[in-house]
Amino acid sequence: MYPFSYTEVSDIRGALAAGRRGGRYVAGGTSLVDLMRETVERPRTLVGISDLPLRQITVTEDGGLRIGALVRMAEAAAHSKVRTAYPVISQALELSASPQLRNMATIGGNIMQRTRCTYFRDVTSACNKRDPGAGCAARDGFNRTHAILGTSDHCVATHPSDAAVAFAALEATVNLLDPDGSERSVRFADFLLRPGSTPSREQVVQPGELITAVEIPAHPRPLGSGYLKVRDRQSYEFALTSAAVVLHVRGGVIREAKIAAGGVGTVPWRLPAVEQRLVGERPSNALWTEAAERAAEGARPLEHNRFKIELLKRTVERQLRVVGGTK
Repeated sequence: MYPFSYTEVSDIRGALAAGRRGGRYVAGGTSLVDLMRETVERPRTLVGISDLPLRQITVTEDGGLRIGALVRMAEAAAHSKVRTAYPVISQALELSASPQLRNMATIGGNIMQRTRCTYFRDVTSACNKRDPGAGCAARDGFNRTHAILGTSDHCVATHPSDAAVAFAALEATVNLLDPDGSERSVRFADFLLRPGSTPSREQVVQPGELITAVEIPAHPRPLGSGYLKVRDRQSYEFALTSAAVVLHVRGGVIREAKIAAGGVGTVPWRLPAVEQRLVGERPSNALWTEAAERAAEGARPLEHNRFKIELLKRTVERQLRVVGGTK
């Protein structure tokens, strides 16, 4: 591990001052510390922010939820308001990592985590995320777990977060505070960046900016939601495919549908073609099957991950049946 300095702060003003000087924020450390051990990341200064007052979950004025950036994943998953109003978040969190990691990792850190692509984490391999301009070893390498949606010639790595898929489906926003104390909110759809020609830039967060919360807007009731994760083993494994499904059904008709997929995209991937097929229709087995057929539109599979096209369709269909019911 390369030498670095470490300081802890107890208030937001101190954190922003340290961020302005180039410090990197760290809380649970379950992602950044791993990358430092592997010498993928080499920050000169770490700023411990675990004591900041960002660990609350509150109901917003419009009836949504505001989840503080330092709320632990396990705390968010177990929170009564999260479980009742948005079970898709609880399920996504509970299917993430291991119990030990969920007890340490924070919501803010979770959405900031970097890809688990093995070529990114192997400093001897070519990777445009780690070393811009070096190339992408995954494109012609073993790419079974890589993305089929949102890829570019420069990068095919998937985003690893399960919670981010739920946030994408729920159309969350991320609240940020810059080093000068100015606040801004970014739609989750814009928060994570597709690789394009500059895959080394993965989020819109500017140097020194601090994530303060993830905010879930109010949704019409009744609201059904749920998360399904398909992986090679039952625990401590990243998704091959996943589906976050959010449905508002009133009077026997689907009024709103929000669907996002994980494990297949360079970012959590919304499925507008599936959503459009559902809205205005009555739930039925035939509808779920027909809508799910549209899940992989635009996919660009590689040599070893073509199976993800059919797997994604089946994952979406199964979760539509679970959340929407069958007839």
